[in-house]
Amino acid sequence: MINNLPSPKTTKKAKQVGRGYGSGKGGHTTGRGTKGQKARSGYKKPIPGFEGGQNPLSRRLPKLRGLGGAGKNVNVNFFKSRLRKVEIKLSDIAQRVKDGEIVDFDKLKELGFTKKFSHKRGNVKILFDKDIDKKISFKGVKVSKKVKEVVEKAGGKVE
Repeated sequence: MINNLPSPKTTKKAKQVGRGYGSGKGGHTTGRGTKGQKARSGYKKPIPGFEGGQNPLSRRLPKLRGLGGAGKNVNVNFFKSRLRKVEIKLSDIAQRVKDGEIVDFDKLKELGFTKKFSHKRGNVKILFDKDIDKKISFKGVKVSKKVKEVVEKAGGKVE
């Protein structure tokens, strides 16, 4: 009895497109807009990096030595420009440290001049802006020639 009844329709039949204006969704462009790659039949999403036939960025950039994996498709200058350089004024350090203190990379991090992970040791340099009278020693930090003169004149050391 009940097993002979047809099952209720749970899905709606998809609208058939491209079968004339009378079909409800059809006629000229059938919901695809006008012209262009996406309007054509057989359209598939292009692979990442495809720029519509234009020579892609990965092929326009020079392939340089060093850095990179298979094929060396890395522009070294791009990565060098991304490394953040930190220039610290001598007077700012003098304000925050005590007389006779040793300043190294970890101390600069502690004082808040550099971030915990984003700055590498080689990208930090102390620059001159004012004379100081405190006896400060720098260890393992790049300093300018003028800073070295001023620090040694005040009684500190640069190692």
